[in-house]
Amino acid sequence: MTASKKITLGLRTFATDIAQGFFEITHNGFALVGLAVIFAVIALTARPELRQVGEIRLFSWLQTRQIAVTGSATEIDAVDRATASNPQDLPKQQAAIAYWLSKKYRIAPEPLSALVTEAYEIGTHTKLDPTLILAVMAVESGFNPFAQSAVGAQGLMQVMTQVHSDKYENFGGKLAAFDPLTNLRVGVKVLQECISRAGSLEGGLRSYVGAAHIEDDGGYAGKVMAEHARLQLVAKGRQVPLTANQTVAAPAASGRSDHGPDKVALLSPF
Repeated sequence: MTASKKITLGLRTFATDIAQGFFEITHNGFALVGLAVIFAVIALTARPELRQVGEIRLFSWLQTRQIAVTGSATEIDAVDRATASNPQDLPKQQAAIAYWLSKKYRIAPEPLSALVTEAYEIGTHTKLDPTLILAVMAVESGFNPFAQSAVGAQGLMQVMTQVHSDKYENFGGKLAAFDPLTNLRVGVKVLQECISRAGSLEGGLRSYVGAAHIEDDGGYAGKVMAEHARLQLVAKGRQVPLTANQTVAAPAASGRSDHGPDKVALLSPF
C-alpha cells in the first residue's frame, strides 16, 4: 500500500470516528434534553405552585418585552373587565331600547346594551318589568354610574350605600356601589322591597325616593311611570320621539335631595 493510500485511509477512519462520536454526543444530548423535559413536566404537575410561579415569571417577562418593543403593556383582560356589549347581538326589543336610550341620554350604546341585558335578566327573576328598572335608572342618574346625591345616594340606581352596605358585602364592599351591574342588582332589591311594602307600584316608587309619608314626591313617580311607558312603546317597535329636556344629569332632579332623610329612615337593609 502506497503512502498516499495510507494517508487517505487514515483520514477516512478519522472522519468516521469523529462522525460517530458526534452522533453519540448529539443522541445522548437529545436524550438528556428529553429526560429534563419529562422531569420538568412531572415536577410541575406534582407542584402546582411551581407552575404558577413559572407562569407569573413568564408573563412578567413577556410584558417587559412588550413594553420594551411598543412602549406599553398589553392588558389581555381589559375587554373582559369592560361593562359593555354589542347592541347588534341583542334581541330586537332590547336592541331597540338600547339605541333609543343611547340617543336620548347621550350614552354609548355598548354599555347601555349591557345594562339592558342585565335589566331583562333581573326582571325575569324578580317579576319586575325590565323597562321599569331602566326607567328608574334613567330618572335617578341619567345612566351615570358615578352619580351621587347630596344625601349620599350613589350609582345608577342611587342606592343609599350607607343604609344598604350589607347588600354590598357579597360584592366586595361598599365601593362596589360604583360598579354598574352591582349597583343595578342592589337597587332592584331595594325597589322590590319598597313595592312589596307599599302594596303598589306607584307607592313603591314613592317609598324608593323617600316620600312614602308625604304628599309631594317632587313628581318622581310620575317621571318614572312616563319613562316606563315610553320604553314599553319602544320595545313594541313604535317610533317614540326623544322628549326635550328629559336628560337627567344629576340625581337631584329626581327630588331625592328634598326627601333624602326620609329615604334613609324608610329603606332599612334587608
